[in-house]
Amino acid sequence: MPELPEVETTRRGIAPHLEGQRVSRVIVRDRRLRWPIPEDLDVRLSGQRIVQVERRAKYLLINAEVGTLISHLGMSGNLRLVEVGMPAARHEHVDIELESGLALRYTDPRRFGAMLWSLDPLNHELLVRLGPEPLTDLFDGERLFQLSRGRSMAVKPFIMDNAVVVGVGNIYATEALFAAGVDPRRAAGGISRARYLKLAIEIKRILTHAIERGGTTLRDFIGGDGQPGYFQQELFVYGRGGALCKVCGTGLREIRLVQRASVWCPRCQS
Repeated sequence: MPELPEVETTRRGIAPHLEGQRVSRVIVRDRRLRWPIPEDLDVRLSGQRIVQVERRAKYLLINAEVGTLISHLGMSGNLRLVEVGMPAARHEHVDIELESGLALRYTDPRRFGAMLWSLDPLNHELLVRLGPEPLTDLFDGERLFQLSRGRSMAVKPFIMDNAVVVGVGNIYATEALFAAGVDPRRAAGGISRARYLKLAIEIKRILTHAIERGGTTLRDFIGGDGQPGYFQQELFVYGRGGALCKVCGTGLREIRLVQRASVWCPRCQS
């Protein structure tokens, strides 16, 4: 599933080609996503100029002069730019055609993504209860420490909770916990303030670096410019269960936490 760096990579790839452009028409080939694409999306968006492309958590917000298109890539979706009129292959469900001659094409083989319309996106039911963005000053180790008090759940699902902080998915939670030396199985409420201060720093550092590297290529994810990400080449623990730790040479262990694979080093993480 595309995580925050992949979505941010997509935003950065498509924004320069969308912002300031006027939409000529919207072609919807299949409305059956996680939630049906609105029947009147073409009417609402066509003729409008795109003002800005933003991101909130893993949602892309394509802000028009009146209203916002909220898009989510689901488990295997992508948004990329193509020439208007380029024949659509299977699973290429939506084209947003621009007067520039380019079209923003949405592809989603599993149809778990979304394209919804809102006049007040930040108060939309999917976004209104989200926690702070991890790369802003609203998120830090003190927040993690305070919210974790009395919590018996493991620290990994705790930092993956979108009410705590958005966008720290399985890949980056695994890597950040390794970098901070924290065992993912430990109870969130039993971790010290100092450890949380370190963990928050590592979350910010790893997410920032992953964005700079274009995200992580897993299965069929590609960015908005059609290029893969390269952060996967630098993973220390995620997906490496049974391999040797790159730092100490100890065999990495793997378990499942809240139905997600978790890999850690028993020597580097305690």
